[in-house]
Amino acid sequence: MYPMCSFGIRKRQNKTDDELEMTMVCHRPEGLEQLEAQTNFTKQELQILYRGFKNECPSGVVNEETFKHIYAQFFPHGDASMYAHYLFNAFDTANNGSIKFKDFVMGLSILLRGTLREKLEWTFHLYDINRDGYINREEMTEIVRAIYDMMGKYTYPALKGDVPQQHVDAFFQKMDKNKDGVVTLEEFIVACQEDETMMRSMQLFENVM
Repeated sequence: MYPMCSFGIRKRQNKTDDELEMTMVCHRPEGLEQLEAQTNFTKQELQILYRGFKNECPSGVVNEETFKHIYAQFFPHGDASMYAHYLFNAFDTANNGSIKFKDFVMGLSILLRGTLREKLEWTFHLYDINRDGYINREEMTEIVRAIYDMMGKYTYPALKGDVPQQHVDAFFQKMDKNKDGVVTLEEFIVACQEDETMMRSMQLFENVM
């Protein structure tokens, strides 16, 4: 289940209005057609996604606070704020503090319908908090702790406080092949493809996106 898909489905009678608004959001006349070509969504699916996006975000852009508020609704038993912060940054590819509809559907297209490599690349960039092209232990620990915090009572108190760190240690032992203290994109992809348990873990994380 992808909470971000909650930018829901509300029927609007005039599809021309949707296309006009889509054009305005994309800042170019060929906005809808271009998004259809750039994503794995059909024109009809893009229209449905846009209606929901516009309903939740009338201005056509989402800032981080709005994003956190929307995301928190799906995890009422935990604290989703930190994970939503990292997820927002992953969608905010321009690093300008806002997510436009194009940013949203480009990311969602990968998460829902991308190839395995595309999904793993997207997940790698989520973990690469400082965007230096590597994942270090601190970055992975922050993301894993954010996921545990978000799941709330579904993980605590059954899990001890050091479980997130144990999770990270196990990941790094398998991923950091050359033992240089960081994980590269290729190390990340190879490790996930070679290890079924790790792949299931990555898919679990994907499901909270």
